[in-house]
Amino acid sequence: MLPDETYQLGKITKPHGLRGFVAADFDVDDTTAYQKLKTVYLALPGAPTKLVAHAVEKVQPQSGTRVLLKLQGIERIEEAEPLRNATLHLPLEALPALDDDQFYYHDVIGFTVIDEALGELGLVENFYELPQQDMLAMRYQGHEVLVPVVDEIVLRADMAARQVFVRLPDGLLDIYLAPTTRQQDEADEPA
Repeated sequence: MLPDETYQLGKITKPHGLRGFVAADFDVDDTTAYQKLKTVYLALPGAPTKLVAHAVEKVQPQSGTRVLLKLQGIERIEEAEPLRNATLHLPLEALPALDDDQFYYHDVIGFTVIDEALGELGLVENFYELPQQDMLAMRYQGHEVLVPVVDEIVLRADMAARQVFVRLPDGLLDIYLAPTTRQQDEADEPA
């Protein structure tokens, strides 16, 4: 399986106990939905593009997004230690179905961003998952513009038309288009 055919489920943080369990953080809202997981693909830190399938013996949800994971063939702490910081992946087709007004970030890269008031703005280039909130990154008039991914701003995606509809707050684009103080000072200096 190739990395672009998968999504990152989470990351192994460390071995847990002496019998081959590992602690992992899943990047999901509900870890209990993954208790019947049969197979997971691991990418070790030294080979992030090489995915290796591992059969899953047990998934034990803990608090929050933490789970204890038992992989088949990993029986001792010495076998679990090399898995520290490995990323966990699942095939894209394993993604849960979404409501009509929802979308996965990877599905809308390259879509046109359409604002209710301003019309067509640019293309979705990336998403950043920041501690405060997720941000949609688009290119607008040669500048990268970050748009907060919240229901009041990012409204919906039209998969057939390859468009993401937004309602940008007043002044958001101005922040990115206004020259910085340093740029303004340089422009004001005599040549």
